[in-house]
Formats: sequence, C-alpha cells, structure tokens
Amino acid sequence: MIRYALRCSEGHGFESWFQSAAGFDGLQGAGHLTCPVCGRADVVKAVMAPAVATDNARLSAAPRPDAGRAEGAGADPDRAAALEKLRRHIEDNSEYVGLEFVSEARRIHAGDAPERAIYGEARPDEARRLIEEGVPVAPLPFIPQRRVN
Repeated sequence: MIRYALRCSEGHGFESWFQSAAGFDGLQGAGHLTCPVCGRADVVKAVMAPAVATDNARLSAAPRPDAGRAEGAGADPDRAAALEKLRRHIEDNSEYVGLEFVSEARRIHAGDAPERAIYGEARPDEARRLIEEGVPVAPLPFIPQRRVN
C-alpha cells in the first residue's frame, strides 16, 4: 500500500491510499478518482515530503484520540465539514451493501447486477483483489454511520 498526497484542479488537497503506483495510475486514467471536497475527477499527485524515521517514530505510531476519523479531520473544521458533506452525499446517493460489498461489486462489474453506486465493507486483501480484477473501488475516508456505535 502507498499513500499519496493528491490535489484537484480547484486546488483542494487530500490524501488517499493505493495498492501501488500502478493502481493509482489505473484509477486516475479511468477517471475513478474524485476530490472529496468538490467531486472533480481531475486529480493529480501533489508534492509530498518523504516519511523519515526518527527516534520519535514510536510516538507517532501510538493511537490518536481522533482514530477512526479521516486523518487530521478533528484539527481542521473545514476539512471535517467537507468529509461530513462527502459522507452524507455517499450515504444519500449509494446503497449500503455491508459485508456483501465484494461480491456485489463483482456482480455489478460483470453485468450480473444493476449498475449503481454501492458502499460497504471489505478486508484490505479483498479490496486489493478487486482492484487487480479491474473493479473500480476506493476506500472511504470515514466510517459509515451504520457502523458507528
């Protein structure tokens, strides 16, 4: 897995994880990457500082109070509002298929189920296999409301 800093043509910056550099290239080339703030699909890699191991690396690996939310969302009200708007949009315009996400995504991709926007749950290895099969999927930068206790 690789994390990239990304930017849309409107200048909104965000981060996302990808299986590999080729995985990013494939999703970008197919137009499957969108800005979580404005929804534009013209997303490119932004300049990103390399991660450098230090003596404090153990401290940065400790659980954070905002774990479970998008990285840094608690520190930036605009970012938190944008993520909340994205969450509402996805939940209002997509079907939650829960643990059936992997099989339903495959059925839609194969044409065996009606094409529609879905979201749900998948283990990282399952998501990786979907990407390798060419099924357009992307991780959500939030926990769906149905999963929040």
